Order: sequence, then C-alpha cells, then structure tokens
Amino acid sequence: MKNLAANSLGQNFVITSFGESHGKVIGIIVDGTPAGLELDIDFIQSELNMRRPGQSKVTTSRKEKDQVEVLSGIFKGKTTGAPICLIIRNEDINSSKYEKFKDLLRPSQVDYSALKRYGGFADYRGSGRFSGRNTAGFVMAGAIAKQLLKKYKIEIFAYTKSIGTIYDDKNYDFEDLVLLLKRREESTVRTLNKDNEAEMINLIQNVKGSKDSIGGTIKCIVKNVPAGIGNPIFNSLESSLSHAIFSIPAIKGIEFGAGFKAAEMKGSEHNDPWILKGDQIQTSKNDCGGIIGGISIGMPIEFTLAIKPTATIGKIQDTVNVKAREETTVEMEGRHDPCIVPRAVVVVEAMTAIVLVDHLITQGYIKPVLNT
Repeated sequence: MKNLAANSLGQNFVITSFGESHGKVIGIIVDGTPAGLELDIDFIQSELNMRRPGQSKVTTSRKEKDQVEVLSGIFKGKTTGAPICLIIRNEDINSSKYEKFKDLLRPSQVDYSALKRYGGFADYRGSGRFSGRNTAGFVMAGAIAKQLLKKYKIEIFAYTKSIGTIYDDKNYDFEDLVLLLKRREESTVRTLNKDNEAEMINLIQNVKGSKDSIGGTIKCIVKNVPAGIGNPIFNSLESSLSHAIFSIPAIKGIEFGAGFKAAEMKGSEHNDPWILKGDQIQTSKNDCGGIIGGISIGMPIEFTLAIKPTATIGKIQDTVNVKAREETTVEMEGRHDPCIVPRAVVVVEAMTAIVLVDHLITQGYIKPVLNT
C-alpha cells in the first residue's frame, strides 16, 4: 500500500517535516539544495524569531527559544548537496491540560478527523502533528530557499493586509522592499499602514480579553521571477503555491491578482494589456497576479490569503464526549494566539520560497552545483 503520510513536499527540492507540538523537537529535512551554497545560520535564526511564540502582547504566551540546530548537510559553512537536517527543541511544554480534554471534541479542531483517520493513536498534546508549531520547520527550510533565491535576485515580501474587518487598502510601491521590510518589522502586527495599526492591536486585545480569537488576511508579492516558470494543468505555478500554502494550518482561502473581484469584472476590465517597457514585454497592470496558464509572465507574483480565527478559545462551547457518547460543553484552557496572522507572515514567505526553488531547479534554472 502506498504511504499516504504526506509529510514531504516538492519534486527536486524536497522538504520533509517531522516532530510534534509537545514532542522533543520540531524538525525539517531539506533534500536537493545545490552544493556550494554559503548558508547564513544567523539568517535562519532571524526568520525563526519572526515566527517564534511569545514575541509580543498579541501572540501566545508560550515561551520558546526556537534555537536552530544543524544536524547534517553543511560543511565548512556551505551546503554539500546532501540532505540538510534542522531542528528546534521544544522546552515550554505543559501537557496536563490536554489530558482532561482528551475525550472532548474541541470545536473546529482536528480531534474528530484525527480520530477517524488514525484510530485514536495520534498525539493529541497541543494538536501534535496538526499543530501550527510544525510551521517552524517550514520557516527553516524557507530560510534556505530564500538564500538561494537571493543569488538570482528573486525577492519575497508578505505583510498583514487585514485583521478582522480592519483593512489596509493602500497601494504600495514594492520597488523598495528594504524600506517596506523595515516598516513591517516596526509593527507589532506586521502591517504597513501605521494609521490602522493601533486599531488592529486593540481589536486583537479585545478578543483576547473576551476569551475569543480573530482572523485576517496576508498579502504576498514576489519580484523578479523570470517569465516561463511553471507548467499548465496539474503542476501549474498557482497549483504548487496553493498546495504549499494550504499546508499552513489556519489557511482557508487564496486568490491571485484580482482574485474573487474578477467575478464581478468584465473581460475588458480584467484583461492586462501588454506593453513594452524599454525592450521588456510587460503588462500595464497585474490583475492576473503575474501568472497566466500556470506559468509566470515576468510580472510580480501577487496573492492574498485568508486566515481563520484560532480554533482554541476560552469560551464555553457545545461539544461531544466521544468516550461517554454524550453531548456536553467544553471550556478550553491553555495558551493560544488570539490572532495567528502576524506570526504567519514569515511562514507564507517560506512556503512561497520553497515552491519557487523547486520549480526553478526542476526547470534547470538553478543548477545542482553553484558557481562559487
């Protein structure tokens, strides 16, 4: 029988995730990194710090150092072409609260689906393999992919576009990503709009105070992807990005370019006219999101993600006790993010980088051994 565990992603740049929320480690194996890439471990750590819990007043209170450890694949500061194994160790673990709720189906959590899929053997502490904590591995792999993309001047930038009904509808000039990155990292919620940052923070604190949670959206832009990357039909660039993005817990939707607004537009409004800019063929706008027919056109790749509210909340909710087979209520205890959006920004960038590297290697744009 074919292994359906599905813990790996990619064709020629393959990541394999392992670990559980309350297990010993969270880890990632990256196979297919070209030999000769000089890796900056401090950069990997800085990316992890953006995702790390307990970093601000609007995130979970769980305290983790998330210190990256390299177990293999790097020699004298450079990749060898062998699989790279990276881990972080779980330290702030308190599983006691999960024992008292193990027979209760937490609303919108994985308890029932995991029970039916794994017959009650899945690790339920902190949601185990289903936990958002596993995205730390994605970030470590993404940090390697980003360093590889940097050699080809491909840049990825994501930011918080909305929290609840508070939207940042400003149009930004993405030519200077260094400036925008500085502005984003000055924001607790990783928004670019200082005018509504305080409103976003207040909303998150209010839902936290009422033992609730809130969702939001993240926008991602990728610059300098060459035209011709991707495929039609089942392995399109949009398909691959969507597959990877939906591997991030809490993602409930994705739209490229104009996205769902396209359903309200006429063809004359949605079509992106072709123009010449110097000797370069471009489009005068970018409602296609930089991808047509599953293949990049050389314009910035743009997409927006919908992130649901965190399922673990402190309010009393209706549920079922699966052992007693009776209806009851549950009031969850423990630490959780009132809003996962700010910490998810770097995870979105990471998964995007991983997919792009995989496509670029598969199409021969990136060679197995880098020129040094």
